[in-house]
Amino acid sequence: MVQIRPVKTKADLKAFVDLPFRLYANDPNWVPPLKDEVYGMLSPAKNPWFEHGEAQLFLALTGERVTGRISAHIDFLATGQPAEQGMGPGCGFWGWFEAEDGESAATLMAAAEDWLRGRGMTKSMGPASFSYWDEIGQLVEGFDTPPTAMMAFNAQAYQSWIEKAGYGGVQDLYTYDVPITGGFPEIVNRVVASGERNARINIRRVDKRKFDQEAAIIINILNDAWSDNWGFVPFTDREIEYAGKKLKPLIFNDLVRIAEVDGEPVAFMITIPDLNERLMDLGGNLLPFNWIKLLWWLRAPRAKRMRVPLMGVLKKYQATRLASQLAMMLIEFIRRDAVTKFGAQRGDFGWVLSSNGPMRSVGEAVGGKVNKVYRIYEKAL
Repeated sequence: MVQIRPVKTKADLKAFVDLPFRLYANDPNWVPPLKDEVYGMLSPAKNPWFEHGEAQLFLALTGERVTGRISAHIDFLATGQPAEQGMGPGCGFWGWFEAEDGESAATLMAAAEDWLRGRGMTKSMGPASFSYWDEIGQLVEGFDTPPTAMMAFNAQAYQSWIEKAGYGGVQDLYTYDVPITGGFPEIVNRVVASGERNARINIRRVDKRKFDQEAAIIINILNDAWSDNWGFVPFTDREIEYAGKKLKPLIFNDLVRIAEVDGEPVAFMITIPDLNERLMDLGGNLLPFNWIKLLWWLRAPRAKRMRVPLMGVLKKYQATRLASQLAMMLIEFIRRDAVTKFGAQRGDFGWVLSSNGPMRSVGEAVGGKVNKVYRIYEKAL
C-alpha cells in the first residue's frame, strides 16, 4: 500500500531530490541536473518564486521505499491573470512529478489535488516546476534523444498515468530541431538580405559588460511580447535578478542579439550552448572536481547543439511582415556565429506554444522539424 508523506525534514528533501537519479539510472537520454541547482529552486530562502507562491512537496512510500514525488503549489501571480489566458482565479498547480509505478502516481496526484482543494483551488494544472519560466510540460513525444538545457525529461509511462487520473491536455509545447551548418532555405536568405539593406533596421550583439542594462532591455521586450500568450505570468524584478545570475555564465555576446528599428529596441533572441552536453557526464555533482571541468568548458564552449529558449517582438509589430523579417534576421545572424565560433551543428528552437501560429511558422521557415512535444494538463477539482 502506498503512503504519502509531506516533505518536512532534510532527509525527506534529500529523498525528493535523489529519486530521479535512481529511476533514470539506466536511461541514456536522461540528463542529471546539478543537485545544488535543484536544492536552490526548492528553497524559499533562495528562489524568489516563493515571494508570490506557496508549495508543498510530497513523497510516496511503499513500505520504506520512496516510490514517487510531487509538488502541489499556488502561484498568486498566475491566479491574478485573466482566466481566458489559461490560468487565472482558482488555478493551482502540480509539478516535480516522478513515480515508480501507477499506484504511486495515482496516490500522489490525489494528494496534490487534496492540498489544492484545501486552499480553495478549483482547477489543477501541470506539470510546472514551479513556474511558466521553469521546466513546464510533460514530454509526450521525442523520447529517443536527450532534452536540451532547461527542458524536461520524463518516463513514457507518465502520460497514461496522468490521463488515467482524469487530466486532459490543454496546451502543447513544441521544440524544433533545426539543421544550421548549411544555411537556411533561399526564401529566408532573401528576407534577411532585404533587411540588411534596410537602413531603419539594426541587429546588434549584446554587450555582456553591460549585463544589467541589456537584461533590462530584453525583459521589457519579453514582458510586452509575451503578455497576451497563453499562460503568461510576468517576471518580477527579483526573479529577473535570480535568472540573470544563473544564465550569465551561458550568455555570450555573439549568441544574443537585439533588433532595433529607428533606434528603438523592438525584438531580441537569446541562444545558449547546450549545457546538457556537459551535464551528462557530471552525475549531478560539481564536487570534487567537476566544477573545474564545467568552468573550463564555459570559458570557450564548443557545443553541437544550441538552444533558443527566449525570443520576442514587441506587440505593436506582431502580425506584420517586419516581425517575421526581424525574427529571421536574428536567427540567421546568430546562426553564423554559432557555427563558425562555437562549432554548432544543430539548433533547438523552442518551446513554442501550439497556439502560437506565427512562431511555429518561423520555426518551419528555417527548416525546423518538431522533435519533442510537451503537454500541459488540467483537471477541474
